[in-house]
Amino acid sequence: MAHRGLVEDILGHVSLRLGGDRALLRCRGPHERGLRFTTPADIRVVDLDGRVLDDPTGAYQPPSEAPIHTETLRRRPDVHAVVHVHPPAIVVAALATVPLRPIFGSYDIPAARLAADGIPIHPRSVLIRRVDLAGEMLASMGGAPVCVLAGHGLVATGPTVEDAMLRAIAVDRLARISLAVVQAGGELRPIPDADLAELPDLGASFNRDVLWRHHLAALAADGGDLTDQELAL
Repeated sequence: MAHRGLVEDILGHVSLRLGGDRALLRCRGPHERGLRFTTPADIRVVDLDGRVLDDPTGAYQPPSEAPIHTETLRRRPDVHAVVHVHPPAIVVAALATVPLRPIFGSYDIPAARLAADGIPIHPRSVLIRRVDLAGEMLASMGGAPVCVLAGHGLVATGPTVEDAMLRAIAVDRLARISLAVVQAGGELRPIPDADLAELPDLGASFNRDVLWRHHLAALAADGGDLTDQELAL
């Protein structure tokens, strides 16, 4: 996600549900360098109260906004992965009240479908560091897979980390194209319902697997240190 410009500096974190009331969560470590430079040691097991379970030294702490992850996993059994990032285009679009509508179709079918279903906006620009604040965010989110946080960033969810990350990338692309249309003096007109109905469901093997491999290959081509096994996913 850092490679795609969805985070700046040391912001952003990802989680994945394990069994029971546990999850993997990117935590803050003693050598914090941000999401882009995450190491395997930065990924710790936490419970849904935000306690790190696998670091008796106390060197790793959950991010301050861990409730975004723990409360989403607690309250949304359909969600197995949560991504929280601060994409500049999404922040600007929300601050400028630029709506995220399905203004294109085949250009990015997953993004078009997210927009057509409606992308909720949480109006509070606060650090979501408490359970009650996470509850407010989840109330704004409803049953949607993504939620824009006004003046803050984005929460994206999915059945897998790959799904959640690709949804975050899709919303970012939608925001960037929408801003470009407005800056060019155009109008954000949703495509006709008939055109939306013609968009095929290309399936997970294309929308997730192939696209994920593309992003991994692009990262590797730009110097990312990925193993052959990671690239084969």
